[in-house]
Amino acid sequence: MKNFSINEFQSQVDDVLVRHRSVLDILTKLQESSSKVNRAVAKSATYCGCIEIHAEKQEVPEDISYSDIKNYMKNHVKGELCDICREKIEAELSANMFYFTTLCNLFDINIEELITTHYEQLKTLGKYGLL
Repeated sequence: MKNFSINEFQSQVDDVLVRHRSVLDILTKLQESSSKVNRAVAKSATYCGCIEIHAEKQEVPEDISYSDIKNYMKNHVKGELCDICREKIEAELSANMFYFTTLCNLFDINIEELITTHYEQLKTLGKYGLL
């Protein structure tokens, strides 16, 4: 498969979308696809068992700098996704990206420009841009 640009992807999404062009359809499909991503992750733990989720309060010492907080944060996931679960999560993320792109198309938002702008903000502001 040849490399393609984000702009090409955005254009292709616009070309193939026939139904669900209403903003309400797009918003509900985007929300539904987000729910399916969440469900696929949950089923990886509860049905397959390839990962375990051990959620607990994040313990961060009070006397550290903001820059050091990352070293103390946990993701609460133990294990690795099996091939089947990885494939399912990738499929659900792809659908989510499709509807995200559709929403961007509806409002004439260029995803490549959006990503570039956010990337530049992250480079400039670093961790402090997320506060």
